[in-house]
Amino acid sequence: MIKRFTLLLLLVGSFAMANAQAVADKISLHNGKSIDGSVVKVNEYTVVYKFVNEDAEQTISKFAVEKIVYGKSGRVENVSEKIVVNGTDDWEKVVMLVDKESTSGLTKVGEIRGKTSLINYRTAAGSDKTAEEKLKKEAAKNGCQFVIITSDKDAGLQSSGSMGFGGTQSMKKGVGYKY
Repeated sequence: MIKRFTLLLLLVGSFAMANAQAVADKISLHNGKSIDGSVVKVNEYTVVYKFVNEDAEQTISKFAVEKIVYGKSGRVENVSEKIVVNGTDDWEKVVMLVDKESTSGLTKVGEIRGKTSLINYRTAAGSDKTAEEKLKKEAAKNGCQFVIITSDKDAGLQSSGSMGFGGTQSMKKGVGYKY
């Protein structure tokens, strides 16, 4: 009788462990890795989750996450499309991030810059747009899909408030990130 009871307990325990592992959520990342745990919440820019058998909450950028497969229901939530940057020609695909949390789970590549010449034939808005384009081209050249701006300055020869051509230099600095 004791042997049967022990065997029954072992079977129930192993079934419970197998069932507990089956309900874990699976977070698939764009870099090919995956995370098993439980998703706590999905915010605007991030996914908050806990590892299996842990209570500490972890955060990862939604840009790093391809999809989430929820263990209990089996529902699949596509989180973000993978951005493929193969070189400078793909500069328009580079995403400018606005929140530092958006970089969580991405790999930092390094600082990049984009600027216009001091003497040019652009308005202040045109100089700003050109500097951003140069920044994105530099990021694409380095294989980065993402840039977060760390410095955005305009310098000019014209008097303040002037919207004329030729006297505004735009300089942008940022940090490039990839999967």
